[in-house]
Amino acid sequence: MALNIMHVDMDAFYAAVEQMDNPELKGKPVIVGGISNRGVVSTASYEARKYGVHSAMPIAEAKRLCPHGIFLPGRHERYSEVSRQIFAILYQYTPIVEKVSIDEAFLDLTGCSRLFGNSIQIGRRIKADIYNKFGLTASIGLASNKFLAKLASDMEKPDGFFVIEEKDIDRILEPLDVGKIWGVGKRTAEILKSKGIDTIGRLKTLTIEELETLLGKNGVRLYYLSRGIDNRRVEVNNPVKSISHEETFAEDISDRNLILASLLRMSIKVSRRLRKAGLVGNTIEVKIRYGDFTTYTRSISISVGTNQTDIIYQKAIYLLEKNKLLNRPIRLLGVGVSNLSPEGPEQLSLFENNLKMEKLAKTIDLIRDKFGETSVIRARNLDDFKSR
Repeated sequence: MALNIMHVDMDAFYAAVEQMDNPELKGKPVIVGGISNRGVVSTASYEARKYGVHSAMPIAEAKRLCPHGIFLPGRHERYSEVSRQIFAILYQYTPIVEKVSIDEAFLDLTGCSRLFGNSIQIGRRIKADIYNKFGLTASIGLASNKFLAKLASDMEKPDGFFVIEEKDIDRILEPLDVGKIWGVGKRTAEILKSKGIDTIGRLKTLTIEELETLLGKNGVRLYYLSRGIDNRRVEVNNPVKSISHEETFAEDISDRNLILASLLRMSIKVSRRLRKAGLVGNTIEVKIRYGDFTTYTRSISISVGTNQTDIIYQKAIYLLEKNKLLNRPIRLLGVGVSNLSPEGPEQLSLFENNLKMEKLAKTIDLIRDKFGETSVIRARNLDDFKSR
């Protein structure tokens, strides 16, 4: 059973964003949800949770438990802004992202290992990317299905990373309270516990017929979940708006050949991810940041959507040269494609040579998937790959 399903859950997200924006709040009990006693807690920092404060608790009760807490009204536009940037990080690793909420998502990492390493390495990279950019922590669960991945992400909060392998499923699940099963609410838990079923291990002693008699269709679902079986797929419920790749160089670079080699490598990665997702894009964008952190983005639209490396690369070069962006040393370089749509017959070129190039690109993708990134290298990238 491959560990291809990941659950990413930001830790105390609203409160953490407030602490990020105002460093004076770090280490203090921050409670988001309003200052009126009529409100409810949206999120409490882990410092506030030590006093028993939790989400959905009335503000009046939170004030009683934590009178010295810092109570703040929510800034949902700001939280949405940070959320969009976090999801952009997730999309860098896979287009198959299911957004559960503003601070929570499932990822399907099937087929991503050739580009980014195994699932555990990807999880570590995602945690590092989020922390390095925002100073925020995410708890990540990794397993073979959604139920186990979500369960895993809650095992070592905050800032956790927990993996549930097939051999450990029974050992981990059986001692847990039945309320840990996804979808077991207060009423269902009461029914089960009234029958002496207080742990997942005890739940497993019931047959599927007994559970169906007791709880109906929900009982059948619990029968399978208690055994770690969940066949639901990660559903892409928010279309990918763009696919991009950017890199910050160890030192500012001005060598044109090195810059263009880096740009080609990024264009290859972006085009491969587009093809894997079955997408094409009509807008190509470059991003440049200089040593003084001045940042420029420039884009160009094309009439026919593409996922071809050469088109993305050549348009990116055009943008760099037209806008005179190569006239001083570069700290960061990026390329992206947006205005995406599904790949289809309408995108197929009318020219035989371009059709051959499209087939060649997909063949090279297969070779790299099987034998690794360096199995096929363009001449321009030889020195670039040797130096990495």
